[in-house]
Amino acid sequence: MAFEATLETTNGIAKITLSGELDGSTAPAFKKKVEEAAAENPKRLVLIMNDLEYMASAGLRVLIFSKQKMGTGVDIYMVGVQEMVLDTIKKTGFDQSIYLLDEYDAAKIENI
Repeated sequence: MAFEATLETTNGIAKITLSGELDGSTAPAFKKKVEEAAAENPKRLVLIMNDLEYMASAGLRVLIFSKQKMGTGVDIYMVGVQEMVLDTIKKTGFDQSIYLLDEYDAAKIENI
């Protein structure tokens, strides 16, 4: 499956939906979406990852970049992370600096 990243911003929440395989060749597209999201000055960054099948170290680097780019005042949520991707995130300890959710609930995220 080809990689795709789409950005939608509403009510101070930047939502990036990721699908396919995130690797060295596709990470720049994800990074561009993070930069576009950061330009909107969101309160929250939500990464919808239900359809992200694979993430290489280049994807992890963009996740770290997203945390730095958004700053300390912006919470990052990862929604629907598949087991293989989640395992990688947990091995690096990145799960300690973000919120993991099984499903996306805009109302719940807006009120956190």
